[in-house]
Amino acid sequence: MPSRHTVRLDNTLALALEGYAWLPNRLRRCDADVMRTRLLGQRTLALHGPDAARFFYDERHVRRHGAIPGPVQSTLFGHGAVHSLDGEAHRVRKALLVALLMNGSIDSLVERAGAAWDAAARDWAVRGPVVLFDEVSGVLTRAVCDWTGIPLTGDQVPAVAADLVAMVDGFATGGPRHWRARWARTRREDWLAGLVERVRRGEATVPAGSAVRAVAEHRDSGSSPLDPCAAAVELLNIVRPTVAVTWFVAFAAHALHRWPEHRERLRTGDPAFAGAYAHEVRRFYPFAPFVGGRAAADVEWGGVRIPSGTLVLLDLYGQNHDPRLWPDPYRFDPDRFVGREIGPFELVPQGGGDPRTGHRCPGEMITVALLRDLCVRLARLDYRLPEQDLRIPLHRIPTRPRSGVVVEVR
Repeated sequence: MPSRHTVRLDNTLALALEGYAWLPNRLRRCDADVMRTRLLGQRTLALHGPDAARFFYDERHVRRHGAIPGPVQSTLFGHGAVHSLDGEAHRVRKALLVALLMNGSIDSLVERAGAAWDAAARDWAVRGPVVLFDEVSGVLTRAVCDWTGIPLTGDQVPAVAADLVAMVDGFATGGPRHWRARWARTRREDWLAGLVERVRRGEATVPAGSAVRAVAEHRDSGSSPLDPCAAAVELLNIVRPTVAVTWFVAFAAHALHRWPEHRERLRTGDPAFAGAYAHEVRRFYPFAPFVGGRAAADVEWGGVRIPSGTLVLLDLYGQNHDPRLWPDPYRFDPDRFVGREIGPFELVPQGGGDPRTGHRCPGEMITVALLRDLCVRLARLDYRLPEQDLRIPLHRIPTRPRSGVVVEVR
């Protein structure tokens, strides 16, 4: 007899149809925080909750190598990226990204993004209705390329921004979106690999201390420099997630439209409330539905045996809406984060654990800093929303407001 934790049928089609709701719905039906199922014919175990996150991010239990599907590597992360490494190789590569993404220079990135936003906002007032999602992707592309030392002219921004957005937009689907993402990644890897080679030959000058310089000079765990393609992959793993903050800014605008009572508090620029608002946007709105790894050995969690090599999923979207952690979870309430210290395995839109040493996204500090600043700028912007479709389809991964949030700046 199968236990209540077991789902015999392959759930690949159900995942495609239900999107973000698939895993939380199945776990609720099981009335458990662990569930056996199958995806793409593979035996799979899904886990939920802070204790599960603590287990999942322990490399003795779950590894990343071999866990990220090829199509996701070919679109979102890139082949050979830090996300797919374990052990010493992961620690050395992660140290490079931590040094670049978790230091005092984040303030410089936020300043660049704010200046780019202000310049763009003046233009929006002249142009008439604009799609906020598209405009913010350009703002963040301009800011992060300047910050990392990637040479970029103004007329290059739209194409680069479109490619960076495409990599995120097409990672969890098939069809045209997926192939746009693959082509975008190929173009940008070639572009940045060429830049790294020119820097190494002394044919291109980039600022000392910049990400481009650091990646070009980095020595991996074998004391060898990164292959130019691998260097390009890691540069994109700085630039692409920064531009992905576009999704959260669009969600922030959606929240301001639905709950305008928060606008005045945001306009004051109070850092505590702006930070709380940023966290609530990240908790409330859908981004990554889950993350995956493979059992590193025969292990056990929640009384369930997990054979070595089993695909293990950690439920992110469901945990961010778990009433045991977040009372009234479908109420948008920034005050739940005012004065609250967030545990490393509680709020998990970008993973759990210690971003300095584990597999949690090292760019999370950048996400929060940018979102905190841009939410205040958005609240201070004088605009109206014309008639449009602001629905957020949960079957689409990654999702966003259907209209992209059209604004008329006055």
